[in-house]
Amino acid sequence: MAEQASAELTIRAANESDAAACAAIYRPFVLDTAVSFEISPPTDDEMAARIRETSRSHAWLVAETGGDVVGYAYARPFAAREAYRWSCETSIYLSPGRRRSGLGRALYTALLARLTERGFRVAVAKMTLPNAASEGLHAALGFRPVGVHPRIGFKNGAWHDIAIAQLTLATGDDPPTDPR
Repeated sequence: MAEQASAELTIRAANESDAAACAAIYRPFVLDTAVSFEISPPTDDEMAARIRETSRSHAWLVAETGGDVVGYAYARPFAAREAYRWSCETSIYLSPGRRRSGLGRALYTALLARLTERGFRVAVAKMTLPNAASEGLHAALGFRPVGVHPRIGFKNGAWHDIAIAQLTLATGDDPPTDPR
């Protein structure tokens, strides 16, 4: 994958050396919000393992400004059954102060292009409600709402709904080749 860069922003494939920065970005989402349903933030080593495993089969990208990782986006298998192998679930996390700056759109656009290039057909996003920023970003990128899991997760003393949105990456009824 070619790097996407501007005078201020570089989007590139993540590697294990990005684990500490990704873990630091993710930690407040785990500890302070219901955006993530994880209860304990992953360690740097756990994040490195996630980056390594996800990069093998799907994609994990980071966004840098001034040499600092300020966001990341990745895709992982949508579900375990073999017939789902052309579908993936996407996630994106940005550092505080980076939201509504165009960074999320640039990072997600690069991720979706990489997934399409690798042969995936459908991207699915799941968002804890309410989350107007995430819903808006996904809608702007062409994701369409396909459902809501009501009261599916309990965190921070409350039940939370999860919205599901889907984006078609490639069409056709032809038998697909396995994702690369």
